[in-house]
Amino acid sequence: MDNLIEAIKQLKKEKNAVIMGHYYQRGEIQEIADYVGDSLALAQQAARTDADIIVMCGVHFMGETAKVLCPDKKVLVPDMAAGCSLADSCPADEFARFVEEHPGYTVISYVNTTAAVKALTDVVVTSTNARQIVESFPKDEKIIFGPDRNLGGYINSVTGRDMLIWDGACHVHEQFSVEKMVEIKRAHPDAVVLAHPECKSTILKLADVVGSTAALLKYAVAHPEKSYIVATESGILHEMKKQCLQTTFIPAPPADSTCACNECSFMRLNTLEKLYDCLKNESPEIKVDAEIAAKAVKPIKRMLEISAKLGL
Repeated sequence: MDNLIEAIKQLKKEKNAVIMGHYYQRGEIQEIADYVGDSLALAQQAARTDADIIVMCGVHFMGETAKVLCPDKKVLVPDMAAGCSLADSCPADEFARFVEEHPGYTVISYVNTTAAVKALTDVVVTSTNARQIVESFPKDEKIIFGPDRNLGGYINSVTGRDMLIWDGACHVHEQFSVEKMVEIKRAHPDAVVLAHPECKSTILKLADVVGSTAALLKYAVAHPEKSYIVATESGILHEMKKQCLQTTFIPAPPADSTCACNECSFMRLNTLEKLYDCLKNESPEIKVDAEIAAKAVKPIKRMLEISAKLGL
């Protein structure tokens, strides 16, 4: 393991590469990454990196986002099969028809989408900035929000908006159940429940704190004296435990499994071995059609500009 880590570091140095890792990655990937964060933080970092090569340890749409923002850089992913069920739930051709059927609507798309869907979008959002960006539009603005029905429904509930929502969802966050949550809350009555807004509304009603991975981490760090039940992909517990050494974190279990935590099988496809091969061979490389990229970069940059103005 140590030799593999050193070999990765050496290749990174030789090739002027930067490794970016999402909070949902395996712990060893997070430890070797130069930057670890949620989708917003990774997009912001990609936009300003001076590396020649970006290795995106996450899922496919994150690599696409980095490539769209950095067309002149080589963007690699350890495993091209690391997709996203939420992005898959919103095919670009079907979404295009949906948009055409509703003229006069502003299109807001979650970052968990393909570049082709982003190309149909007016502004991209992440779970960190979705509420603030939606609220930056007039209250009577007609908005299409895609693809996550749970995040869109949550934003509607906290803003009083009536956005038209695409019917998509993340398979990981869909797996949490009220029954399992009630059981674990009963077993840990003093624990604070942290939940990601991609969870179903029934789960969010049981939560004490709702927020993006970065927001949930920030809350835990600010209140290390508490114990937590965490309803999101369990990879975030690595950073939570790292920053809050004496705090108890309990992963909320999925409904249909005896597993104690809820993992994204796509995120777990990335390994140190694949990361090494990726850097060594400079493959697999993310490619985005130039015409799609030219359109997709506009809503991503608009998101980054609005986020900067809002101090996010």
